[in-house]
Amino acid sequence: MFNLGCANRACFQNEILSGLTVALALVPEAVAFAFVAGVDPLVGLYAAFMVGLLAATFGGRPGMISGATGAMAVVMVSLVAEHGVEYLFAAVVLTGLIQILAGISRLGKFIRMVPYPVMLGFVNGLAIVIFLAQLQHFQFTADDGAATWMTGTPMWIFLGLIALTIAIIQFLPKLTTAFPSTLAAILVVSLLVIGLDIDTKTVGDLASIKGGLPSFHIPMVPFNMETLLIILPYSVILAAVGLIESLLTLTLIDDVTNTRGRGNRECVGQGIANTVTGMFGGMGGCAMIGQSMINVNSGGHQRLSGIAAALFLLAFILFASSLIEQIPMAALVGVMFIVVLGTFEWTSFRILRKIPRTDAFVLILVSAVTVMTDLAIAVVVGVIVSAVAFAWEHAKHISVKGYDDENGSRVYELSGPLFFGSVKSFLDLFDPAKDPDDVIIEFQNSRVADHSAIEAIDNLADKYIKAGKTLHLRHLSNECKLLLKNAGDLVEVNVMEDPRYFVADDQLG
Repeated sequence: MFNLGCANRACFQNEILSGLTVALALVPEAVAFAFVAGVDPLVGLYAAFMVGLLAATFGGRPGMISGATGAMAVVMVSLVAEHGVEYLFAAVVLTGLIQILAGISRLGKFIRMVPYPVMLGFVNGLAIVIFLAQLQHFQFTADDGAATWMTGTPMWIFLGLIALTIAIIQFLPKLTTAFPSTLAAILVVSLLVIGLDIDTKTVGDLASIKGGLPSFHIPMVPFNMETLLIILPYSVILAAVGLIESLLTLTLIDDVTNTRGRGNRECVGQGIANTVTGMFGGMGGCAMIGQSMINVNSGGHQRLSGIAAALFLLAFILFASSLIEQIPMAALVGVMFIVVLGTFEWTSFRILRKIPRTDAFVLILVSAVTVMTDLAIAVVVGVIVSAVAFAWEHAKHISVKGYDDENGSRVYELSGPLFFGSVKSFLDLFDPAKDPDDVIIEFQNSRVADHSAIEAIDNLADKYIKAGKTLHLRHLSNECKLLLKNAGDLVEVNVMEDPRYFVADDQLG
């Protein structure tokens, strides 16, 4: 089913140390997203462990890290508030089943429909979201529950520790690559804070992470149609958000590592992870771009790093909670700032004036929608805008060249696709009243794409019939002929066969 991907000791060492680095960064994220969803911190930590372990084991992208995510947490809020956490567990189980079905149905390939400007917008928007999420750590919670910004000495200490973390991550690789710089930064800053007894925020200030092993737990909800109607809308949205974020992260990791993941297998892996997580009291999750980038940059490119990260996280919960809770938040914030710098596509500023205006608009739009709403909506909006812009642009690319052949027939050589966006321009190209009795439309450089095109041909044929003239279609592709054949009585035209003309088979090559 899978292999760990390591053939030598150095690889094992890099993968395990990278997994340890990721596990440390997973703790505050899982706790924070649990608060967002309105559930106990351990629910988020269990999700990070189980989703991370199972997705790394069964998924289609070695080196990618999965766990509890903010994109899915914001969808869960209203379900937990209105119906309770047990309904959330049931929804997560159903989410997993939907994702498995999507993978079996091979829907992962549809990620290819996401245009590159949408991908850039997704990456930039997510980098901004990760950055904004770190700002909460610059605040203290007062006794009355109000959040107040750090000031004075605490702020300067916090900023200094962040700067030290970033400096170690940036400059240590220039001295040695034998040890992951991210892990070294976390250890050095933690030892400095503990050794000098520096008063600053730590992981323990968020919540206690101590707990036991997750136990099997069938969601305590009525198994009836009413429950299904409650959880189904949430499960569909969670499945879509999880798969979109996972498949886009998979594509990003593919680009970074110059390897290729398997989208459909990742859908199944994410589905298995969420189904099992819901049965063990976890809030579910998907791929995490921030932690995935930490893993890849630390040298974790195989399944072992993801599995190690999950197992280290479980060990923290069971045995080392008191130590992990002493890690200063400044170190983890510094790590995430490095992730932001590495994730954001800074070249997008340079290319904005060099790419088509529509692509530049889509890039900025997707970034903004990702920040203001969520990833799934941003990607859908970006794809729709890109598709509409594509249709509008290609609607202008239809033209015709007319001449009379040796038989006295008027021949119109059509160029450009005939589809819903171009039918108005298509109809304007012809003048049935002035044409001779026999008219041929040459489709060698065009194709009939949809029902709107069929209707346009039928309307044109009616005009020629009313004018007492005959319309022929010549050199239609096999797909176009099938489309017209399926239309049946919807269209009345003469299709001319030409055995000397061969249509390229889409299945070749």
